[in-house]
Amino acid sequence: MSLLPPPSLFRSKSAAQNLLTVHANGSFYRSKASWQEVAGVLIFSAIPFTAVKAIANSPLGEALQRRMEQKKQFYQENSSKFKALADKARMDSMWYGEDRPRWLGPISYEYPTYLTGELPGDYGFDVAGLSKDPRALQKLFNFEVLHARWAMLAALGALIPELLDLTGTFHFVEPVWWRVGYSKLKGDTLDYLGIPGLHVAGSQGVVIIAICQALLMVGPEYARYCGIEALEPLGIYLPGDINYPGGVLFDPLNLSKDPLAFEELKVKEIKNGRLAMVAWLGFYIQAAFTGKGPLQNLLEHIADPLHNNVFSLLKSL
Repeated sequence: MSLLPPPSLFRSKSAAQNLLTVHANGSFYRSKASWQEVAGVLIFSAIPFTAVKAIANSPLGEALQRRMEQKKQFYQENSSKFKALADKARMDSMWYGEDRPRWLGPISYEYPTYLTGELPGDYGFDVAGLSKDPRALQKLFNFEVLHARWAMLAALGALIPELLDLTGTFHFVEPVWWRVGYSKLKGDTLDYLGIPGLHVAGSQGVVIIAICQALLMVGPEYARYCGIEALEPLGIYLPGDINYPGGVLFDPLNLSKDPLAFEELKVKEIKNGRLAMVAWLGFYIQAAFTGKGPLQNLLEHIADPLHNNVFSLLKSL
């Protein structure tokens, strides 16, 4: 049986009305989205990036840049002073330097000499020797921080809908994280917070949602790639670095006011981020073996820990 749609499908009024999504059994359905809805979602997704470019090239952007340039030297001096205080705070902190905690604790081990405890969360763990090159080490840390933050946000996004649904606060078409994509493949409309009609992209197919995600990420990823100077065309000076930009935009609560506390917060962030990445590995394995959400698995384990655990699950395979 051919998996291709019939040719007549492409001869309808609008190509946008004929966006295809594949069922689990290989069949197709027509997206109900009109071309107006599709165009609206795409334009909405592109607004952040285009707005930044438009403001930067406008008279307003030029005025903001001139005002920033007048104060840039003052900002840079303050940034240099803070960096000096941060370096001193690391020397005084138990989480940095040669006397920092190590991943094997009191067990004797020959830790890599190129891991000096300069970066947050450096426990001397590099059994594969990936960080021998200082530039590679910095890149790996940049990527780890990025993935750690995404993992924490994603874990929150996976747990909250299931929690709200289990407590009866809101009812979703599909509260379990891994089934959301599957429900879109079936052609279901996803209403945010279970409120009928509240779906910015929830009525679209997976192709349109993927395009929207790509557009929404172009701006932030481009800014991250360019570095902290990427917002200077908007008159925004960021005093920190690519991982901890600081300033009003990235530190509205002024958590970096105390340098010693800020250096410890960096360690806490990367530790929680690593835990979130490991948690996602658990989410994947649980979904593959049980077909349920993590909170449902947890509740079943608490209700009957002797029969609902990893060992009983492996025994039943």
